[in-house]
Amino acid sequence: MALYLEGLSKGVANGGMAQFQEMMRQQLESSMHTELEKLLDTAEGAEQEVSRKDFEGFKNLFHRFLQVKGPSIEWIKIQRPPEDSIQPYDKIAGRGLPNSVADCLNKLVVVKLNGGLGTSMGCKGPKSLISVRNENTFLDLTVQQIEHLNKTYNTNVPLVLMNSFNTDEDTKKILQKYTHHRVKIHTFNQSRYPRVDKESLLPVSTDLSMSGQSAEGWYPPGHGDIYASFYNSGLLDQLIAQGKEYIFVSNIDNLGATVDLHILHHLVNQPNGKRCEFIMEVTDKTRADVKGGTLIQYEGKLRLLEIAQVPKAHVDEFKSVSKFKIFNTNNLWISLAAIKRLREQQAMDLEIIVNPKTLDGGQNVVQLETAVGAAIKCFDNALGINVPRSRFLPVKTTSDLLLVMSNLYSLDAGSLTMSPKREFPSTPHVKLGSSFTKVQEYLTRFESIPDMLELDHLTVSGDVTLGKNVSLKGTVIIIANHGDRIDIPAGSMLENKIVSGNLRIMDH
Repeated sequence: MALYLEGLSKGVANGGMAQFQEMMRQQLESSMHTELEKLLDTAEGAEQEVSRKDFEGFKNLFHRFLQVKGPSIEWIKIQRPPEDSIQPYDKIAGRGLPNSVADCLNKLVVVKLNGGLGTSMGCKGPKSLISVRNENTFLDLTVQQIEHLNKTYNTNVPLVLMNSFNTDEDTKKILQKYTHHRVKIHTFNQSRYPRVDKESLLPVSTDLSMSGQSAEGWYPPGHGDIYASFYNSGLLDQLIAQGKEYIFVSNIDNLGATVDLHILHHLVNQPNGKRCEFIMEVTDKTRADVKGGTLIQYEGKLRLLEIAQVPKAHVDEFKSVSKFKIFNTNNLWISLAAIKRLREQQAMDLEIIVNPKTLDGGQNVVQLETAVGAAIKCFDNALGINVPRSRFLPVKTTSDLLLVMSNLYSLDAGSLTMSPKREFPSTPHVKLGSSFTKVQEYLTRFESIPDMLELDHLTVSGDVTLGKNVSLKGTVIIIANHGDRIDIPAGSMLENKIVSGNLRIMDH
């Protein structure tokens, strides 16, 4: 692939090579189509039909990938978004709520991105089935939140899960436990795309099966696939027929992404009468978020700029908290009718994310992916809302898990809120070492979750355990050197302490 792309880029400067380039592109595309047909021949019936639809989307992505000539963004054209295109949340909330909240809610569908596995936290199966608080999983909390809304306002807000082939079977088994909850749950599957060899740019799988060696040959193509797979599933049309108008989309591991009635009201009842088709929740960047995508004005449209699109020379500028002050939380509110229109017009050309991977056998492959937020440029009257940080509470690591399991948060009807006893609204900075990476191991190292109400910073590294009713305040650093073990006794109170070696405690 490197040689091919190099040939393409050189050819841009040399008009005489344009024909040669085009010929190479056509040849690669033709070979890809042949290989995809061979793959389809290895299945039949429903599986073949589903894969055929998936492959149509993949062909389109692959075609656009071959057309790419350098960065999709010209840095010089980037402008700051106009003042009114990113509204402060307080201004939105200041409008108050309508007399009939129920009318707004009955137009809403909650969609959770549920394609990810819990492997990064040492868990098998879907990440949404990891227990995060009082034995409740991410999925339990989501169902509780929506059920609470439906009971409070006597509404019928459904939950839709976008699963991947990695999570679908396990998720469907667990859904039976919610049969008697007041939430209608639907699922649909993300597409399944073939990984392609980095050199030949052809699929690595030889058949459509998910067993044996073939399993490594497939991937779910990022959450930007929601538009195609939602439309292809028939569920989009079904929900429109039921009178639904908007979806609220978020990652299932973002515990701050609850239905916000003020944002919903703003969407359904636009103050200027303009039909807003897309709202992206953004929040202020801190140094921990420097890689997060940001909103820019580009060629007259609001656009999401991801770090992968930034030319190398400008990466530091992109990470600057002073120039790009906000980042995308991936909490999105989108018009169903607009998704249908754009799909039928085939008017969504989302930027391609090229994700290189190495398979177990050492083979280098490429995954072509897209991001759901990148579609903001396609929708009419798109808007950013700068929301409080509390709406972005992702649980990606056990360090995040410790925060949400602690007394920093209280749990009410599936929603986590910062404890009023915490004097500062910001969450402490927690860094747990490699001995805590896997959830099972992490749980054995805490006899009970420490009191963290007055904690600012916690670093723990090495073979460390904490007894019952430990209290952590200020900055606490606990480091067990190689071969050492540190057991913090039950009832200990550590305030601005460094603990290292064989339990030497120093003031910090």
